Formats: sequence, C-alpha cells, structure tokens
Amino acid sequence: MTDTTPEIIFHNYPQSPVAEKVRVAFGIKGLAWRDVEIPRLPPKPMLTALTGGYRRTPVMQIGADIYCDSQCILRELDRRYPEPSYMPTADAGLMWCLSRWTDGELFTLALKLVLGAQGDDLPLDFAEDRGRLYLGEDWAEGLKKANTDLPHIVAQLRAPLSWINSVFSDGRKYLLGDAPAAIDAQVYHIIWFIKGRWSGGPEMLSEFTALTRWELDVAALGHGTPTPLDAQEAVETAQGTAPKSLIGVAPNDPQGLKVGDRVSINPDVDGGEQPVEGTLRYADAETVSIDRKGDDVGEVAVHFPRAGYRITVL
Repeated sequence: MTDTTPEIIFHNYPQSPVAEKVRVAFGIKGLAWRDVEIPRLPPKPMLTALTGGYRRTPVMQIGADIYCDSQCILRELDRRYPEPSYMPTADAGLMWCLSRWTDGELFTLALKLVLGAQGDDLPLDFAEDRGRLYLGEDWAEGLKKANTDLPHIVAQLRAPLSWINSVFSDGRKYLLGDAPAAIDAQVYHIIWFIKGRWSGGPEMLSEFTALTRWELDVAALGHGTPTPLDAQEAVETAQGTAPKSLIGVAPNDPQGLKVGDRVSINPDVDGGEQPVEGTLRYADAETVSIDRKGDDVGEVAVHFPRAGYRITVL
C-alpha cells in the first residue's frame, strides 16, 4: 500500500533561532520533514505566495494547509503526531502561558543582546529589517540603546537563566521531568541563539552548570530526519491538493466572526508587516484560519495563532 500521508514541509533558514525551536520539536517526535531553505531577508517570493504576505520565519506546510508562527506549528504537530506528547504534563495550559513569555519578553531580551552587541558591525540591511520587525519605527535608536545597555540586558537575562538552572536541582533531565517537552524547545532556542550569536554567550552561560548540561541533552535530541526540497516543488505541492483542515467558528467568539467573513490578519505589534487577507475558514480560542486563492499556488488555507495576532473584519 502506498503511504498517502502528506509530507511536512518546513520553510526556514539555518541561522533562525525560532526555526531551531521547531527543528528541536521535530527531534522530540523523531519526525521526517522536507527542508525548504528560504532567504534570511525579504523578498521571499515563494514563501509569501503560500502565506499571502506573511514573511516571518518559520512556516510549516502540509499539503495546501500553511501554518504560520511556531506556536501554531507546535500545536498542529502535536495534534497530528500525539506521541510522544509535547505536553507530558497535566499543566499544559500553564506551559502554553509560559511559552508566551519565552517567545515574547525573554526572546526580545536575547534579540537586543545579540543585535546590540554587534553594534556597527551589524550589516545595515539586516539591522534595518530585524530592527523594524522587533523594535518598531524607532529601531535605529533602539539598537543604539541596546548597545549601550548591554550590561543591563545581561542582568535581565541572568535572573531568569538562574531560575531555570535551579529547576534541575532535583536531578531531572528535562524541564518537566524525564521526557522532553515543548517548553524544552521553547527555552532551548534562546540559549542556542545567545551562545551561537554573541561572542560573550559561552562565558555567560558557563555560570549555569545544570542549564549547560541540559542544553547538551536537548541538542542531542537532534532535528528528526530532514531532506532538502526545492521551493518550487513546495509550491507545486500546494497546487496539487486542497486544504484538509477544519471549517467553523467556536461558540462565544469575542469578535463575532463567521465563516466566509473577509478578514485581514497580522501580528499584534508594529513591525511594519503586510497583513494577510482572506476568507475566514476557522476560528477558536487558539487558532484562526483563512482561505486564499492565487494563480501561483491555487487554493490554500493559512493558519495563525489567535494569541498575538490581530484579526480585522474588512
């Protein structure tokens, strides 16, 4: 019998810390996936053709269903491949709440540290793109402030790193116990970013011996089994199928959304990004999905987290 299970296609680039989070998540479940390498800087024409304009990294594609943001990606992977679980705990809700901090304020601190430490050595095009994305319209001043504030930023990072380090005092291997979980990937990608992209990272992290041991254990999980895929082949995969995801709106939607509404979706921050427009397909407390059609990709469903994204009815 031929296996008709659609492949996981992952649009990413090697240096992306957020993509590293998902690559580790693939390793936790031992998944096979197709690796589409995208440009580090816009334009990203093959990617944005699939997403309708969303340009952040990473994006996961399964057939004609396109999943934006690692929050959305991890939930979908756990739904499709429930064992081993990303949430081996009765406190899954608390873990998702904690992930909003790791992916929010903690990541922003790490970003300011890595970009600020490079100062004038940071390539201008990269500085302008990432600065605008994460620091807003006054990104240039933000980067200058980060450079002069480096000792303060390190101090702000040192406190939570010491807290995380203390978690291992009972001998546990991973953050929740003996089994790796989503929160391991969500914390690890920040350590990976600091250690690999800031020259002072290894020395700073060496203070936290339990955290350093844990980091090696998480790295040893690997990235599953990736095989390269050309971006054009990924687009052709979307063209050759139709979305398979759910259609509907859960009760008590605070915006009164309805299937078929024309909406736009964008991150709920001032990153200067293009909103994605489409027809509402699905919405609940965690996820919002839209249908789009384009000559280049055919009919696709694009999925976003509800937390951290703004939906506007057009």
